[in-house]
Amino acid sequence: MTESLYSEFQWVNGPRIVAIGGGTGLSTMLRGLKLHTKNLTAIVTVADDGGGSGVLREDLKMPPPGDIRHCMEALANAEPVMSQLLSYRFPEGAGRLTGQSFGNLILAALNGLSPSFDEAVARMSQVLAITGRVLPVTNADVNLEATFENGTSVVGESKIFQFKKEQDCRIRRVRLLPERPAALPAALEAIQQAELILLGPGSLYTSVIPNLLVDGISEAVCRSSALKIYICNIMTQDGETEGMTAGDHVAALLQHGRPGLVDLCLCNSAQVRPGLVERYREEDAVPIIIDREAIEALGVEVITRPVSSETSNYARHSVTRLAQAVMELYRERAETKIF
Repeated sequence: MTESLYSEFQWVNGPRIVAIGGGTGLSTMLRGLKLHTKNLTAIVTVADDGGGSGVLREDLKMPPPGDIRHCMEALANAEPVMSQLLSYRFPEGAGRLTGQSFGNLILAALNGLSPSFDEAVARMSQVLAITGRVLPVTNADVNLEATFENGTSVVGESKIFQFKKEQDCRIRRVRLLPERPAALPAALEAIQQAELILLGPGSLYTSVIPNLLVDGISEAVCRSSALKIYICNIMTQDGETEGMTAGDHVAALLQHGRPGLVDLCLCNSAQVRPGLVERYREEDAVPIIIDREAIEALGVEVITRPVSSETSNYARHSVTRLAQAVMELYRERAETKIF
């Protein structure tokens, strides 16, 4: 077998990976993972109510398309012109279309032609010839409520940032309204069949945890015999996780999910490039402290790898480094994991 055929064989027969989250962190990871396996499923939150997604959600009474679209863009095998169309945003002066993504509009149109939102996502996935699958975690119309340590609450993902800044205290918990909406059956099936489950990277309370609040998702992850990895963010997030350590992130995950949710916590060990730390500090964000003992006290093993980008103007994960680290951990741990 030639090297190219062997690589194709490895890709087609690669591990069944489920990645759970939302936002740019999830799409970054998917761009790297799609080069290692064809058997990739992204399960994506639908709690967003801001920006262009919020406008379409309000006007068309549909789930927010933004995070779903980002993931499909990451997994697409489309012509360059189509990729440019998907990410095109209408400029100032376009009325209600100002700032709106053309990709969001395509998904909105398909939603109008389809019996359900997940079917619209499937149809768009076919158009883009994506690697793997993208699934909304639920078809339900949900909102995110955050309750803070001082007892105050706010409803709406887009409102959490400003409200937290005003309250100047940590988020105590988040919940979906209505609570425990039904999970997409295909999402539960994907988790059941997975050989590797990834949580994050992404905004802790607004991208990752909302998925765990959908009925059956946390339970399915905990029941799975797959290797389960939480990928911790590189920096704290202004308006969401200021002052939180990696251990605080893991504790919040387990609080909203349940014990046994993750086996490993993957943290960045590379230093953030000079200049970026200072820029983030102006936004009340700093590199996340890895408090290993606190994480291990929660029953989760800590793994550190240099997974940050060396070229980005932001402190973000590297597409290549993160995918390589994840695949290495799978090869090292999956075969020796005690089921």
